[in-house]
Amino acid sequence: MSDRRRVLLFFVVAATCLLPWVGPATALAAGILFSLIVGNPAPARTALWSKALLQASVVGLGFGLSLGTVLRVGGRSAIYTVVGIALTLAAGALLGRLAGTTGPLSTLISFGTAICGGSAIAAMAPVVKAKSDEIAVSLATVFTLNAAALLLFPAVGSLLHLDQGQFGLWAGLAIHDTSSVVGAASAFGPEALALATTVKLTRALWIMPCVLGAALLARSDQKAKFPLFIAGFVAAAGLRTLLPSLAPLWDVLVAVARQSLVLTLFLIGTGLTREVLRKVGVRPLAQGVVLWLLVSAATLAAIVTGLIPAL
Repeated sequence: MSDRRRVLLFFVVAATCLLPWVGPATALAAGILFSLIVGNPAPARTALWSKALLQASVVGLGFGLSLGTVLRVGGRSAIYTVVGIALTLAAGALLGRLAGTTGPLSTLISFGTAICGGSAIAAMAPVVKAKSDEIAVSLATVFTLNAAALLLFPAVGSLLHLDQGQFGLWAGLAIHDTSSVVGAASAFGPEALALATTVKLTRALWIMPCVLGAALLARSDQKAKFPLFIAGFVAAAGLRTLLPSLAPLWDVLVAVARQSLVLTLFLIGTGLTREVLRKVGVRPLAQGVVLWLLVSAATLAAIVTGLIPAL
């Protein structure tokens, strides 16, 4: 297929993802199949577009929540977030030794699993002086598991008859990237989406203190950047709280944000190229899969048994 036809087909499929009856799982599958069969015509650009669109969509979702809800959920989930991050990093270090992936690669996989996938890996990589191939492998490992989570979490949630509150909490605490969290939660329901997004963004805030702590231990001058889209999410919730009379407008913005997330998942799916799959080695993938399964299973068990109560 010529490059011109490939680009045209890419935009046609992308535009189709904006239709209201196209769901997150369908868009992700379409993106992956497009990349593996047709080929992504501009992988670098789609990576930038997906990141920008995801952040804008997360801000848009903030218009669907009151500021009080954001603060309540964020505050109550903070303790579970801190404990979960600490235990995940410890388990990741142990699994890294067992899998033979100690060093920066093991740290990046563990940190990406503990907090926020690719964003956490990108922030931590300079601190641990990771090489470009180590960054690529850790990102590819986490990205592959993100795609799996998007498809598996809603299926498991339905099989276990989780309510939306339970599923939203589970997704926010156990899935790597924000994109996969909102994708999986949006497939489960609006209440799950609102809760999962807030819990996930609370987790993402810990990128800064963790990177700063690691920089002090490693005596590095790396500085952590505050994720501005999180501030935008809170600001959007504040506007809805301060101006409730504009609720119809806020609802429209939320609807647009939800559908733009579907397009985002298509773009993310197109990033799973053959080159990415080749970079994922057996040992890093083994560490990432086992760590992810441990975190997911332990979190789910704690939620179902009431050890982690509903927020």
